[in-house]
Amino acid sequence: MPRTARAAVHAGTGDRLEIRPVTVADPGPGEVLVRLGASGVCGSDRHVLDGEWHLPSPTVMGHEGAGVVEAVGPGVQDVAVGDHVVLSWYYPCRRCRACAQGKAWACTGTRSGECLLPDGSTRLTGEDGGTVYPYLALGTMAEYAVVAESAAVRIPAEVPFDVASLIGCSITTGVGAVVNNARVPAGASAVVLGCGGVGLAVVMGLALVGADPVVAVDTSEEKLAAARSFGATSTVRAGAEDVPARVRELTDGGADFAFEVIGRTETIEQVPGLLATAGTGVLVGLPAEGQKVAIDVLELAESGKTLVGSNYGGAVPSIDFPRLARLYLDGRLPLDGLVSHRVRLDEVNEAFDAMRAGERTRSVVVFD
Repeated sequence: MPRTARAAVHAGTGDRLEIRPVTVADPGPGEVLVRLGASGVCGSDRHVLDGEWHLPSPTVMGHEGAGVVEAVGPGVQDVAVGDHVVLSWYYPCRRCRACAQGKAWACTGTRSGECLLPDGSTRLTGEDGGTVYPYLALGTMAEYAVVAESAAVRIPAEVPFDVASLIGCSITTGVGAVVNNARVPAGASAVVLGCGGVGLAVVMGLALVGADPVVAVDTSEEKLAAARSFGATSTVRAGAEDVPARVRELTDGGADFAFEVIGRTETIEQVPGLLATAGTGVLVGLPAEGQKVAIDVLELAESGKTLVGSNYGGAVPSIDFPRLARLYLDGRLPLDGLVSHRVRLDEVNEAFDAMRAGERTRSVVVFD
């Protein structure tokens, strides 16, 4: 039976969200209805609100979500009613070449980027009866979501929803960049540019694998303090210190690995200069559409440095989400410390304003 849900909807213009009712239809074949427990407030949502990325609209925002399965459509086998799930914003088709190679993050059969379910439709309608698009085929800033079966990954019910929601994007992206994309070995030196939610997850991942030293860079002392609590051995205050010089000093001439987790052209261009010979730079932060950077190609080639693009931390959600949940429950990933603010859906615009101001490590919308 269709139900009404309160949702944070972006009309397609302006940077504000409106809390509106949307109608959520029953799940179709291969689809899952989830009652959301929490939704992260992520920088990727902000890119849309600030006009840097473009989507079909109106759009229910949010792509970091966790909740409980309320109903399943015909043919669903992976989850059942009552299961606690984390939602993947890039649901894999499980049939294309990339999926067959274990690269769910590179799936070419998904329609997630179009904000559509596999059959090319959505299960959301507005008050006028028109189509509403769930961001990245999830739309987690709503009380309910209908998602593709492969987007709903079962995790232990002991993981709180606010923490579980972050596993759906920032944690997987950050930790995955370390263990899947860079494959950082124990004892390697690393620098992290940007200590927002994803950057702090990178710091946690580096601590998890035993990197040393781990240098965190940010303009915010609050975020640098958080980085130290999550395993950074040194911090550098951007704007107050000469970042390249200080990083080279702390890493004995240059880091083995450098992670850019801001998505700004200026900091991306800094990455090669922070690396030791044969070092690896990992580009995790996402810039606005069409942004380009200048790189000294000769220096990059002669020094044998590598630049790696990281999408979703190179993750396979059906494997990585439960693994990260277990690491959290075992006390090896202190994810509770990432959630600095728990907010109501009505407070979501204030959460984005705080993000724009460089405040808070991570806001999470918590549903009753």
